[in-house]
Amino acid sequence: MTERLTIARLGQRGDGIAQTAAGSVFVPGALPGEIVLAEVTGDRGRIVSFENSSPDRVEPPCPLFGRCGGCATQHVAPAPYGAWKREMVVTALAQAGLDVPVDALVAAHGEGRRRATLHARRTQSGVVVGFMAARSHEIVPIDACPLLVPALAAGLPAARALAGALTTTGKPLDIQMTATAGGLDFDVRGHGPASPKQRTALTGLAGRLGLARLSLHGDIIVQLQPPVIRVGPADLLPPPGGFLQATAAGEETLGGLVVEAVGKAKVVADLFAGVGPFALRIATRAAVHAVESDAAALAALDRAARGTPGLRPVTVETRDLYRRPLLGPELARFDAVVFDPPRAGAEAQARALAASAVPVVVAVSCSAATFARDASLLAAGGYALYRVTPVDQFLHSAHVEIVGVFRKTPQARPRRALG
Repeated sequence: MTERLTIARLGQRGDGIAQTAAGSVFVPGALPGEIVLAEVTGDRGRIVSFENSSPDRVEPPCPLFGRCGGCATQHVAPAPYGAWKREMVVTALAQAGLDVPVDALVAAHGEGRRRATLHARRTQSGVVVGFMAARSHEIVPIDACPLLVPALAAGLPAARALAGALTTTGKPLDIQMTATAGGLDFDVRGHGPASPKQRTALTGLAGRLGLARLSLHGDIIVQLQPPVIRVGPADLLPPPGGFLQATAAGEETLGGLVVEAVGKAKVVADLFAGVGPFALRIATRAAVHAVESDAAALAALDRAARGTPGLRPVTVETRDLYRRPLLGPELARFDAVVFDPPRAGAEAQARALAASAVPVVVAVSCSAATFARDASLLAAGGYALYRVTPVDQFLHSAHVEIVGVFRKTPQARPRRALG
């Protein structure tokens, strides 16, 4: 059914939202203030034509925008885009009952994304390699992406070559590529273990493609150069397929905010520490205890810390903080605690921190909703949320990073949203 829709606002995924008698209709590519003619199915609308155009509309930099699902907001001008991302954080905090000043969005795209995951599938017409279409399992072939660092440009043909060699089983593949100081680092998932013959062939292919390292499901097939990443003062060799912040500028921005927040603390806990983007920076001024469930990530952090002169002591502990959060007696020795959990947040650890007397807590999150939930738990325990900074390293997406700084004082009480 075709309907005339007036777009009222941008939704959390970047869709324009129109209010109708039947409820909200989500229209990708539409902006607030625009009137569109759209084909409506359920709560989704597809633009047929525009009656007017918003002054906030700009020309998308990528010709695949609207087909590729990697970006949602290339058509939005910078100022309203920044306001939209910041407002997502403000709204989440207000819904949790917290009235807290929120900084302006900090741009942290830098030179672009240093890591990306491509999808590959063999079809009747050949091997297709690219990103997924929005809300679909269709793969949109990618020859270039303006959001990637220049070094990953060579990764696209390399990914196609690897997919051609590995899709013979018919299984879909996920190909993670990372730009490092040593060259391109690839980890391929979905193929299963390689036979000795396949390992030999892949070793030769990796050499011809000039890769630093090639792995299957974290199993290193060949390493021709150490795929080193610079993390603060340290050179880090990440585990195959391991998690890294998407952009170098994003990691530097988040790390700088965290180091500033812990201030003059002498002993700091870094929880959900990963490969140490915060621990290795904090260790330039304080002793750090890093806790993480991923043993390979923690081992990489430990090696980097031991190989970097001038750092304060860094200790590591492999531990599942969802099942076994650090509790009061363990937390009592720290002057500050940093936690940076996955998207699900850190509810159990936040509850334990709320009951502690740690002077400073720094929460880093990639989800406004779970950040707000964990912040409300800390506020209920007497922590005041002094500063919230949204950071944008996923340009043109609906994702936003957040750094929140909490301090426990005798006067601290949860601050309730007005109204």
